[in-house]
Amino acid sequence: MGNRFICMTKKDTKDNGSKSKRMGRSQRKMLAEEEFLQRQALSMAIHQHQLSQRFDGSMSRRIGSTSSRRRTLSDLSASKQLPEFLENIKTKKFVLIHGEGFGAWCWYKTIALLEDSGLLPTALDLTGSGIDLADTNSVTTLVDYSKPLIDYLQNLPEDEKVILVGHSSGGACISYALEHCPQKISKAVFLCATMVSDGQRPFDVFAEELGSAELFIQESKFLIYGNGRDKPPTGFMIEKQQMHGLYFNQSPAKDVALAVVSMRPIPLGPIMEKLSLTPENYGTGRRFFIQTLDDHALSPDVQEKLLRENPPEGVFKIKGSDHCPFFSKPQSLHKILLEIAQIP
Repeated sequence: MGNRFICMTKKDTKDNGSKSKRMGRSQRKMLAEEEFLQRQALSMAIHQHQLSQRFDGSMSRRIGSTSSRRRTLSDLSASKQLPEFLENIKTKKFVLIHGEGFGAWCWYKTIALLEDSGLLPTALDLTGSGIDLADTNSVTTLVDYSKPLIDYLQNLPEDEKVILVGHSSGGACISYALEHCPQKISKAVFLCATMVSDGQRPFDVFAEELGSAELFIQESKFLIYGNGRDKPPTGFMIEKQQMHGLYFNQSPAKDVALAVVSMRPIPLGPIMEKLSLTPENYGTGRRFFIQTLDDHALSPDVQEKLLRENPPEGVFKIKGSDHCPFFSKPQSLHKILLEIAQIP
């Protein structure tokens, strides 16, 4: 056998090699691209985990405004003239709140774009999310879940306000913040988010997609029983295959890969809790809503229903965006956020 291979002509070797290459080239290319994306996403996830080792578990996780790469307004002034629109923006600090299963990491494109515009973005991890070390199964109330946000707002200087941006179920957290820290919030932006009314649960917004809360708890295969099967469920986690169709139908493959390895279980208690919102606090807040028109998780019809039931001050739309415009349409999202910031 060995001699036969040694005695093959160069032409025979070339022909066999070409045939093999033709048969496997396409498959190898697909596998190589998939492996690269997985390695890239895993590398980012490992980096997040390494960052978490530098902090005490009780600390709020944040990225953006504490980053060494952030350019301050004075830095921008020294290097080039400030954009004219900055003169029209009274509140330059943005606080970005992720939705269910996500973390501060999902805002990386938005943070970069806002920083490049001379603004001051900060993205927070809610309790049990991102690299926050709390056990998701221990997060049972909206108070628990929103604690990093409320702590952040309460620690702001007395005369300082922020623009809050909440994605998906993160809308419940900024509604809660509007009720409890209204003096710290200049504007609240609901990004395809659960802009609930008084007495409504965040889950109710998704009821048309997922069914009633009672039916969901009885039948859902995504539920997590952190305290045992004989106790009420503590969270849920959507399977990877369903994630693609629900959240990422227009998002780039590399962002989907990052999300798949980074998303964490979703605490059930906070989204099943009814919010108590008063006209004196929540009702005086300036609310804006951004619609995503190719959204499979929170359909355009459901978003329109939210707007009818709880009208905000302004409504903006992103065409061709799935449920995660910070991945699928970051430039469009950035443009709208700048526009909202400039509204007097």
